[in-house]
Amino acid sequence: MGVGTLPAATFHAFRCSFAIPWLLLALAGTSPRASVRGQAAPQRPEFSRVAERLRELRAVGDEEDPALEEKALATLDSMVLPSLNSANDPNLNDLNQRLAALVTQPPGSGESFRVRKLGGRPAVYVLIANFGLAGPSAVRLYAGPSGRVILAGRIDRAAQKDFFDEYLELVPVATPADSPASVFVTVAGRTDDLQTGVYTAWSFEDSRLRAVWSSDLLQQSSYEGSQDGFRLTYCSETDEKDPQVCRRMTRDRYVWDGSTWKRVEQTPVPLPKR
Repeated sequence: MGVGTLPAATFHAFRCSFAIPWLLLALAGTSPRASVRGQAAPQRPEFSRVAERLRELRAVGDEEDPALEEKALATLDSMVLPSLNSANDPNLNDLNQRLAALVTQPPGSGESFRVRKLGGRPAVYVLIANFGLAGPSAVRLYAGPSGRVILAGRIDRAAQKDFFDEYLELVPVATPADSPASVFVTVAGRTDDLQTGVYTAWSFEDSRLRAVWSSDLLQQSSYEGSQDGFRLTYCSETDEKDPQVCRRMTRDRYVWDGSTWKRVEQTPVPLPKR
């Protein structure tokens, strides 16, 4: 069930616009836990060329090529998986530094590639890949026993046809101590002046990825993840004559109770000063 609505005029102004095999080790007999520091990173010029082409197709509104995006994401997989399988506690700082070296666009362009660790047993790792502010963007989930982590889930336009993939952010959500699921919220958009975004909650358990809730397009939105759930603040009523003017702000608090995503609190919020 969605929350709030966004007038069509604002929406049009806002939007102008498994298996992937992991990297085969180069030397026969090399253990997946071998150090990856000495492994050559994917050729940056080729990755940059593909990333630039993805941005061009999105910018001009041409038909996009899922195979091209998958090629770029598979390149990222080939960097991430050896690192995750190299140790019981992978060095994410080192991995993220190498991923950051793939970025060629100037700061503020929205291009970024980063891995973080989610909860769950065993641990789940997630890559957030942004090719630009207007997209495309994607999420890759990696899971498995220590030393045998694989690509276990994906969120992108090819896998979820209606997924809104303009500049993604990801927020882990606290779960009960006995919950086997990893739960998180993807935030898409929020790059316009009104901070208009789409919010989707996901659960990942036993290699099964599910979208458990999604919002409408929400303007003047902000969010926070904490130990007592996920808070979402947004404009719940706009002015009929001027959709950019908010008449009512609302804050919802959501929790994952171990099996279900629930809204447990809804409170009014003072209007922002104009």
